[in-house]
Amino acid sequence: MEKEVLQKLLNDVAEGRTTPSEAAERLKAMPYDDIGYAKLDTHRALRTGRGEVVFGIGKTPGQVAAIMKRLSADSSLVIATKVGPEYYEAAREAVPEGLTYYETARLLAFKTKGDGSCVLSKAAGGAGVPGFDSGSVRGPHVAVVCAGTADIPIAEEAAVTSELYGVPALRYYDVGVAGIHRLLDKAEEIREADVAVAVAGMEGALASVVGGLVDVPVIAVPTSIGYGASMGGLAALLAMLNSCSLGVSVVNIDNGFGAGYLASLIVKGNNG
Repeated sequence: MEKEVLQKLLNDVAEGRTTPSEAAERLKAMPYDDIGYAKLDTHRALRTGRGEVVFGIGKTPGQVAAIMKRLSADSSLVIATKVGPEYYEAAREAVPEGLTYYETARLLAFKTKGDGSCVLSKAAGGAGVPGFDSGSVRGPHVAVVCAGTADIPIAEEAAVTSELYGVPALRYYDVGVAGIHRLLDKAEEIREADVAVAVAGMEGALASVVGGLVDVPVIAVPTSIGYGASMGGLAALLAMLNSCSLGVSVVNIDNGFGAGYLASLIVKGNNG
């Protein structure tokens, strides 16, 4: 339950539109609602300002659909990560309105109108990504910098997440260190961002290079892309953790969502 929803409920009780018993019925699920296979934290938005997020891996489409239906009753934004199209089909039956599936990011979102999310489809250097037009963003934003085309799904997860939480993202894709001139061509634009997210597999060097070019926080995202010795992203993770560039923090392998979430928090915190 979000703060605004709770305030409205209390106002309705105070003004006689809702009886105390009806309000108590709505509040009885706080701080969590046990639906058998999941205990949903309905109190999280009141504590942290953002509601619970559904991690899709290991859950069936039906389970994700039921969780999103319950959470959407009291939240203006509900996100499920790491899900395929079949999850969207199941959720669409449970939550017929307000759903959007982001295929490249493998991310499913329910959002109501006026929830504060920014306008999507703002991109720079994101050629080849369906649904995104080249353009620019004025004001606070995140720069999502992606090493190779194979890393785009994780980069998109970060970019879309940031946008859903109300912070625009500019995309700079396929600018890895193997052709560093591609990155340097965009360096001035990237420096204008409030936070940079560097997404890379293989040896993971992109994060250190970006960290040496900008004066803002860099969130490094190692991906599982690479040959045998990359060990499913472990090589990139260790390289990013051992970065000699200051101001670089690291999220887990393939955790684009975590990077986008943190980036949007930093931008909103720095801009009131």
